[in-house]
Amino acid sequence: MMQQFQTSQWLPYPVELVFAFFANPANLPHLMLPRLQTRIEDARIEPPPARPVPVDPSRRFRSVAAGEGSEILLSFYPVAWVPKRMSWMARITGFEWNSHFCDEQVRGPFDAFRHRHGIAAEFRDGEEGTLVADEIEFALPLGILGRLGGVLVRRQLAKAFAYRQKRLPEILAVAARQAVKRG
Repeated sequence: MMQQFQTSQWLPYPVELVFAFFANPANLPHLMLPRLQTRIEDARIEPPPARPVPVDPSRRFRSVAAGEGSEILLSFYPVAWVPKRMSWMARITGFEWNSHFCDEQVRGPFDAFRHRHGIAAEFRDGEEGTLVADEIEFALPLGILGRLGGVLVRRQLAKAFAYRQKRLPEILAVAARQAVKRG
């Protein structure tokens, strides 16, 4: 049985910058809880479709982007007191510039895991920004025990996304400054 988790965050940065940041798999470890010690073990990056070229040169961000079919192998410590790294292979299954991308677990701890990263331009109080909306569907092994374990998974996801939501404004501020220097 598939279970769900959803969250969203508004950020005062243009959609082009936010999407470029999320589409680069090298940025993923920076958004993960430090105790997990997440690292990228391997990546096979497929090119995305041609990047749209904004009229405004200040919105032309250069970065690596993992297109559909890309596979990223991560490892992390899932339990603080267990000194064994867990592997997770994810595949990008959908990609549309400045709109969304989706990834699915190929190999890892879940029976199924799908994550849609929705990214949309949105004005709030007259300020341009971006709404990042995450939709996760997952299924755990072990039948009824797995369904009961979903409560723990949602709790862990809530902690992980709370950390990400705290870090994103800090990281994107640096990325925006660097983009201006390169422009």
